[in-house]
Amino acid sequence: MRVRSTTPDPLAAELSEALLDAPGRPWSRVAVDGHPLTGTGELADSLAEQLRLRGRHVLRVRLWDYVRPASLRLERGRENPDSFRFDWFDFEGLTREVLTPLTPGGSGLVLPALWDPELDRSPRLERVRLTEGGVAVLDGPFLLGGGLELDFTVHLWMSEKVLVRRVGAEQEWQLPAFTEYQREARPDLLADRLVRMDRPERPVVVDSLE
Repeated sequence: MRVRSTTPDPLAAELSEALLDAPGRPWSRVAVDGHPLTGTGELADSLAEQLRLRGRHVLRVRLWDYVRPASLRLERGRENPDSFRFDWFDFEGLTREVLTPLTPGGSGLVLPALWDPELDRSPRLERVRLTEGGVAVLDGPFLLGGGLELDFTVHLWMSEKVLVRRVGAEQEWQLPAFTEYQREARPDLLADRLVRMDRPERPVVVDSLE
């Protein structure tokens, strides 16, 4: 295994350069996948800012704004790990409103958020037109291995031991969902970039698993 340590800002800059070096396409759909404690939201925000500094039109999308209505996501109870993994997030809505419009020949019109989980209703946002060469930067859990069409993916990995130590008591019930996701989907093997985040202030980029 070949690894190297870095810090958050250089990591975001490195990822932005890797994305810009990729073959040209009308738009790019980027996903930062992992448990929230790995810092998916923070890295996605930093990556978006780096891309804007390089002249790209960027739209941030958060999977937590694509949850399903409470009547559906909580149908099997409020603390069901299987429900959390398979029922909470509206991946069909994400595909329809974000990923498909950014395919070649698509409209380029993206809905930033589909559902407000606090109010349990649609936020009624207007669609945003992403200009050609623009990038949608998505973050959240369970984004890999489920058939989502993505152009560049980053998986932030944190060991189960560290997760158990850091997670709050109110989220402990979610841990089996992340364990099963790691075992079944193997996002560490699917992602274009793998970063170990046992110490989020000192990310470790995995250049090779061999």
